[in-house]
Amino acid sequence: MRTAHIGLAVAVAAIWGFNFVAIKVGLADFPPILFCALRFALAALPLLVLGVRRGPPVPWRFILGIGMVLGVVKFSLLFVGMDIGMPAGLSSLVLQSQAFFTALFAAALLGERPGPKQVLGMAVAFAGIGLIALEMPAGDSLLGLGLVMAAAATWGVANLLMKQAKAPDLFRMMVWVSVVPPIPLLLLSLGMEGPERAWQALTHLTPLGVGAVAYIAFGATLFGFAAWGFLLRHYPASLVAPFSLLVPVFGMSSSALVLGESFTPLKMAGALLVLAGLAVAVLKLPSARPATHRP
Repeated sequence: MRTAHIGLAVAVAAIWGFNFVAIKVGLADFPPILFCALRFALAALPLLVLGVRRGPPVPWRFILGIGMVLGVVKFSLLFVGMDIGMPAGLSSLVLQSQAFFTALFAAALLGERPGPKQVLGMAVAFAGIGLIALEMPAGDSLLGLGLVMAAAATWGVANLLMKQAKAPDLFRMMVWVSVVPPIPLLLLSLGMEGPERAWQALTHLTPLGVGAVAYIAFGATLFGFAAWGFLLRHYPASLVAPFSLLVPVFGMSSSALVLGESFTPLKMAGALLVLAGLAVAVLKLPSARPATHRP
């Protein structure tokens, strides 16, 4: 990869990692489901600016399916889980288990059997999540961990839909996908969080809250997927995907620096096991080549 493109991949991982800090900041001002609705409403703005004449790059069934699974279900679970006590840094780490759920669902639904490296990676990573769970206090925090795990599983389903969609332009697809969640999320917010809480949040906006929504919509969603799609168009996925391992690194470090989140030795051991499992599953080992003897 060119040096500039390596820098771009690292920058996207950093933006996606810091995204979890922005979510925590925004949750101080907005109820989680309403926050999620605002994020997608802003992310859909390019359609209003650029127009809709070109239409979505994939059939509407994929736009609707990905919009509901990824936008409504996955992000609702993530935001609610973080709202009731799941730390930002650990959320950035646990959510990466989506890679293993994707492999499991692909095996069950598409007949794609995971290889020995993937199975080993899953075992190591889930052992790490088990260690993290031992450190989570019972009640809301443990429930938050379960919701973030459920969000990772839902992301795995969305990944299979994206794979079937075969979008030629990831950025344009994500803009169209962002059109789907706002109304269902808003209705869900009004029903579960109540109109009074939503009205209170919208009429008492703060710069930090508005900045958090803007960062998640424009930085993490639009720029992040545009840059990631650009890299995937120019390089094999096997070369680009390992950079996603940096997301929890940036997520945990930024949450410690900005939010003051601390990690006990047991949580750190669990985090290292999850990262090791992801590395084993994602990274490709160099193939052994027979030695050549020069005369």
